[in-house]
Amino acid sequence: MIMKHVQAAVLAAALLVALPALAESNTWGIQAEQIEYRVGEDTDVSAWDLDAFYGNDELRFVWRSEGEYGVREESFETLENQFRLTTPVSDFFDVVGGIRLDTAKGPDRLHGVVGLHGLTRQWFEVDADLFVSDHPSARFEVEYEGLITNRIILVPSIELDIPFTDDRAFGQGAFGPKLEVGMRLSYDLVDRLLSPYVGVHYERSFGRSADFVRAGGEDAGAAFLVVGARMLF
Repeated sequence: MIMKHVQAAVLAAALLVALPALAESNTWGIQAEQIEYRVGEDTDVSAWDLDAFYGNDELRFVWRSEGEYGVREESFETLENQFRLTTPVSDFFDVVGGIRLDTAKGPDRLHGVVGLHGLTRQWFEVDADLFVSDHPSARFEVEYEGLITNRIILVPSIELDIPFTDDRAFGQGAFGPKLEVGMRLSYDLVDRLLSPYVGVHYERSFGRSADFVRAGGEDAGAAFLVVGARMLF
């Protein structure tokens, strides 16, 4: 509980310092990387991954929302919101700091966030985040946009979550990673503003995480067919 209050106080202080700089710019936007429906063998899932930002090239406030809703179960499998500040440390990379709030099934979780996001020389988009709390973890994401034509784009992606402690309520075992792999083929209808896509998505837990998931009566792995859209406002 003390850790949660400290994290909230640190974020509030950072926002107070940042507000004058943010007020100097009126740049804002919403980028939805994924808004999709996943069709699986045992369940269907509605999922999203989006960022809303306000600020300038030197400092931005970002609200990131990710979630998965089990349609047949009529309940959230995951629900995550992050509130973060980003600032560049090089031409292609930003450093990130803020908090992450998990409010899915089970008890709520509050984490501090420290991360590094950007583009490599081969134009891979890389995100690396460390989540600090009573249940610390790390997350690594890599995505690549492969142009087939000016409008048809193939997007492979990999996400790896590594918990550092046991958290049975969330189906996470110490150093038992969860892997998500996707492949989505999109078509730009309106200059990247709207790009519907189809694809596949696979996810699997390993090690102690897989044991906890199975103990909860679920499979450790699942594959889905995907239909959705990427949007930019």
